[in-house]
Amino acid sequence: MPNSRIRWWKLLIIGSVLALVGGCGALRVAYSTGPTLVWWQLDGWLDTDRSQATAVRGAIDRWFAWHRSTQITPTVALLAEVREQVMQPTTPEAVCRFTTRAQALLEPAMARAIDEAAELLPLLTEANLKAMEAKGAEDRAEDREKFLQDDPAARRSEQLERAKRRFERLYGRLAEPQLAVLREGLAELPLDPERWLAEREQRQRQTLATLRRLQAERAPREQRVAALQAMLGQSMQPADPARRAQQQRLAEANCALAARVHNAATPQQRAKAQDTLKAWEDDLRSLRPPSGSA
Repeated sequence: MPNSRIRWWKLLIIGSVLALVGGCGALRVAYSTGPTLVWWQLDGWLDTDRSQATAVRGAIDRWFAWHRSTQITPTVALLAEVREQVMQPTTPEAVCRFTTRAQALLEPAMARAIDEAAELLPLLTEANLKAMEAKGAEDRAEDREKFLQDDPAARRSEQLERAKRRFERLYGRLAEPQLAVLREGLAELPLDPERWLAEREQRQRQTLATLRRLQAERAPREQRVAALQAMLGQSMQPADPARRAQQQRLAEANCALAARVHNAATPQQRAKAQDTLKAWEDDLRSLRPPSGSA
């Protein structure tokens, strides 16, 4: 199941996401085409007109320039630290520490995205918001088909295939011993896909209501920033204690699953992971601007 954060924000922080999960050998290309990819995605959500397109493209370009000059170095450092440890067994606690630090790398990226988005909000029209509403409904329908198959066996098979692809991106081909561990771990994840999809729909409705309110009130920039921060914060850290506890249980279960798969990996697979991490580091280093040009 995909992360439940609001997809609009994920598009704006795509540079950081690429840095953390990009494919070996393709990361330089993916990052360099990131502004175009984000533009296509945002235009698909907003159906922008010509008068809006220049401002949106400018915001995307500014975000990527900022990210390239400030965020690549700490990401490379974290990847190098993980690479140094990847040949050794790990624990769920160690995996969770890494994911917490990886998520922390996204925080300044999201803050910068909020600054840029706050400048763009006054340009939105009711036509844009209706396009967002329609795209959200379309995406939810696609996700229901992708993640909520009626046949439980088909649902488990698709879940295994998605997880397998993610792990093979790092370790190379998984053999049956690792797949057995993966099947067992996936079955133990505290997932509730129906609830996940319902919560996504609720967040999208709340997002549209907030954007319409900000437009109607002609809210000043400070108010727009605060509202966007609140929306993002709620998606990442729900106010409901029961929902927060469920998120924590799922995060810990995912850490345990990753540790189990890693510990089931062969020395050759761990060496492949080490090579993959090194390639990602090298790709990212090549993207850093020359010294003194930031």
